Amino acid sequence: MKQDSRNLYLAIGLSLLVLIGWNYFFAGPQIEKSRQQQQQQALEQQMAASKGNNAGTDSSGLKAPSQGGNGAGAPQAIMTRAEAIAASPRIKLDTPALFGTINLKGARIDDVSLKGYRETVAKDSPHIILLSPNGSPEPYYAESGYVAPAESGLTLPKSDTLWTADRDLLTAEAPVTLSWDNGQGLVFHRTIAVDDHFMFTISDKVENKTDKPVTLYPYSLVSRHGRPATSGFAVLHEGMVGVIGDNGLQEITYDKILKEENATKSFNGTGGWLGFTDKYWAAVVVPDQAVRFEGRFSERGSVSQLFQADALGPAEIIAPGGTGNGMSRLFAGAKEVQTLDNYRDELGIKKFDLLIDWGYFYFITRPMFWVLHTIYQVVGNFGVAILCITVLVKALFFPLANRSYLSMAKMKAVQPQMVALRERYPDDKVKQQQELMELYKREKINPVAGCLPMLIQIPVFFALYKVLFVTIEMRQAPFFGWIHDLSAPDPTNIFNLFGLIPFDPTHLPLIGHFLAIGIWPLIMGFSMFLQMKMNPEPTDPVQKQMFAWMPVIFTFMLGTFPSGLVIYWTWNNTLSVLQQTLIMKRAGVKVELWDNLANMFRKKATT
Repeated sequence: MKQDSRNLYLAIGLSLLVLIGWNYFFAGPQIEKSRQQQQQQALEQQMAASKGNNAGTDSSGLKAPSQGGNGAGAPQAIMTRAEAIAASPRIKLDTPALFGTINLKGARIDDVSLKGYRETVAKDSPHIILLSPNGSPEPYYAESGYVAPAESGLTLPKSDTLWTADRDLLTAEAPVTLSWDNGQGLVFHRTIAVDDHFMFTISDKVENKTDKPVTLYPYSLVSRHGRPATSGFAVLHEGMVGVIGDNGLQEITYDKILKEENATKSFNGTGGWLGFTDKYWAAVVVPDQAVRFEGRFSERGSVSQLFQADALGPAEIIAPGGTGNGMSRLFAGAKEVQTLDNYRDELGIKKFDLLIDWGYFYFITRPMFWVLHTIYQVVGNFGVAILCITVLVKALFFPLANRSYLSMAKMKAVQPQMVALRERYPDDKVKQQQELMELYKREKINPVAGCLPMLIQIPVFFALYKVLFVTIEMRQAPFFGWIHDLSAPDPTNIFNLFGLIPFDPTHLPLIGHFLAIGIWPLIMGFSMFLQMKMNPEPTDPVQKQMFAWMPVIFTFMLGTFPSGLVIYWTWNNTLSVLQQTLIMKRAGVKVELWDNLANMFRKKATT
């Protein structure tokens, strides 16, 4: 066996070991860790209510209530979500986008589901549940209110306070007003309104009927009990998120907050928002954008983890016989691009569009989404829009591709001279390279020009991948045939004969992650194979073998990618083949495709 061949097989073997090792030592344990966290979720909730109430302090020394309550209760038995909802009096929530209930105990917004989104593409699939009450398996809720210095002796509404409502239904057209009298001369009124989408507006009014001034500090928070399961992709942030004043976008993962001092990170500023984000959904509080506040992210508990994002406002002094007023908002819903943009512009919420993780390459991903969505509004199908945007990109870079393919044509013309050089200096690699460079210089050939068509795809590929992965508009967006969700991998699989065998090969240990090879990844691999055969085969045997294996490697790599991205890559390869054929024919250069395909069978027959 030649040394070059041994090196090639060694490289392939090492690559496979790296892939399998990555899956075994990293990806596999991460998945198992996530499963164990979900299994322990119920146990963690039982410990949640027994935790103390720790919180960060603002400049006044006061604390925003931790984990949504002012008092530590006894450990509670975990109920079903329905039982937890039925355990307290409520008013109904019903809008074009949301449904659920508002808890009169604590005035919490803790039961919210999304009308327009379901768990799967099936029409009878359950609706997405966003917020759930305390005592349920996965508590996740919002709360607002007031705190005051301990020496004031004031009784303020807290998590077990029972409010009264002026109506039993909250709609987009009719807000609900809650009231509570503390029996000490303070009467609290809270009006909760909601729009047609996902924004709640909470307006507080406090009547001071005492003969002394009262100082109160308003707060709002989102609390999440237990560590939620995340997708685990580095390309996407899931966890705590916010913009507080001029501090910029803060993205804090559930692991990162544990590394902060006292598991707390605080910021001060005027304007902004903070809360929790998942891949497609979010719950964030939005304080008054004209008022300075302290924003705080925190985690409490050793066995049970309780995560919280809260905002504590400045002191509000209410004169005797006077009335104090406050306002905050809560976004609880789907991260729709246009909806977030409208909230940013119409409500003046600072950088609210960054609730979607556009990434560091915002200047590429955001325009990519805009173009894609604009085309979609015309053609009515995101898959077709992807095909159209590929054509636009090809047209945009046509001059560059034209020069690249012409350079490749020149490379083909001097192929006999390159072979002669290698035969003339078979044992002197340095001399070969020197003569080869002289040949390129003499014939005005750029040896790397052939890579340009591939390189110019990379920014477009990355931007499209990000858009497909993070924008909810792509979620469950159908194409044609068996592709019902462009943001998910191709559901078919060659290893179970495309569903004929009742077996899911992706569940196999170690190698299952690499066996997600559906119809579209196979088509993509074939299109890449044809594109490779358009060019002269490398004379170096190692390069020749690497080029031969590239379509196979990319087929396995892209098998788990969103199907929309695989469709883009396939269509791009097809257009590249057609484009290169046209350019080479116009340049009077022979197209290598058919000869290269024929040579494969000739060599096989000879062997």
